[in-house]
Amino acid sequence: MSRLYHNESGRVIPALCEELTRFRRARVILNLPATGSDANLYVLARPHRTGDNPLNLSINGIRQAAIHAGADLHYRWYEGVVKAGDLREGENVVALWAEDSAMTGWSLALEPGGASSSSFLSDDGGTVWRSDRMGYLNAVQGNYCVRIRLMEGQDDPPPDMVWESPIHPRTRSLHELLPRRAVNATDRLTQVRELSSWLASSWEHSGSRRATVYAPWDAETILAWGGSQRGHNDERPIAMCVHYAVAFVSACQSLGIPARCAALTGTPNGYDGHFVAEVWFEEHRKWVMVDPNCDAILFRNGQPLSIEEIQELGGGLEPYVAWGVGTRYQRTFSHIKDFIRNNLTKGACFRNRSVWPRTDFLSRPEYTPPGHGSVSYCETDLVWTESDVESGFGMFRYFAQNDYFAAPPDRTAYA
Repeated sequence: MSRLYHNESGRVIPALCEELTRFRRARVILNLPATGSDANLYVLARPHRTGDNPLNLSINGIRQAAIHAGADLHYRWYEGVVKAGDLREGENVVALWAEDSAMTGWSLALEPGGASSSSFLSDDGGTVWRSDRMGYLNAVQGNYCVRIRLMEGQDDPPPDMVWESPIHPRTRSLHELLPRRAVNATDRLTQVRELSSWLASSWEHSGSRRATVYAPWDAETILAWGGSQRGHNDERPIAMCVHYAVAFVSACQSLGIPARCAALTGTPNGYDGHFVAEVWFEEHRKWVMVDPNCDAILFRNGQPLSIEEIQELGGGLEPYVAWGVGTRYQRTFSHIKDFIRNNLTKGACFRNRSVWPRTDFLSRPEYTPPGHGSVSYCETDLVWTESDVESGFGMFRYFAQNDYFAAPPDRTAYA
């Protein structure tokens, strides 16, 4: 049994994070119960370079082992062990700093938001601290992504799914954009395939390495920005696998089809992740995996497969994939061809799965993340399988047994 303690929800915007130097230091206060066991510390950070470039940290004034940069220069989770004797009941102060005097050492992930009461910044090496005008441009307020998991206690149960209303004005507006073949189809599989092919053919996949401005989880905006390749501040938008799935789920909602988003990954900090959708098929009594980015559904013996069933297959998925017409467009891009060949059909991304527990992206946009997929998975909303807490996903707070993922949707949400 264990429990995660944190002060943020992982809604990180990479362009608004913090830079650490020997003068510019971060401090995070985490309230913990009394404990007699060691704990795991998680820090979401990015080094500027490899080599002699430690990220220094202390807990309650006690120096801890420094974090050293590996070959990965992107944001990722770094994990360390804190001895029980270094922790105390109540406020625990985690301090972080780099060796450089310029902002060329380490970046610390920051969740922008309202006034912070648990994260602080110093510009003079730790003498004076402030909780406003944070981030490398001294322009935001928020909390740093630093978490502790005690080897005692128990995480809260995962939340119930929240569904979008098919009669909400935003949902009705999206309905007008849908292809008539999907709207007029009389069976669910045809509707789903039509929506998937339509979206896969609608814009070029642009990830965080090919663009800079993250498209919001708003289906109409995703279609407009993706199609024109122009978004906020006239920049090329990030409109990637996440956005195909989000637009697909919202489109399904507008047709009264229960659907939800699933984040997949082969490893906690790897680049083998993917974001897909799941659709409830009443006749099969299960959630069927739909990939509207690559326009793919997997079948075995004529039956569409769930994520759990795909996981059971392991690798070698090519014989089970039914490609839609949108795949032809996606395969015109070399990075998607590489992903299909080296990841999707090998089953790499299906090793670990999670569910995003909300689908009300249009009616409640304030609950959507501003950069999912642009950094290592970090949102605490994600619900992972129960076994994942022991396999490198301890920085998350929600874990569930199989019955949570297999449960049918609330019928009242689609009445």
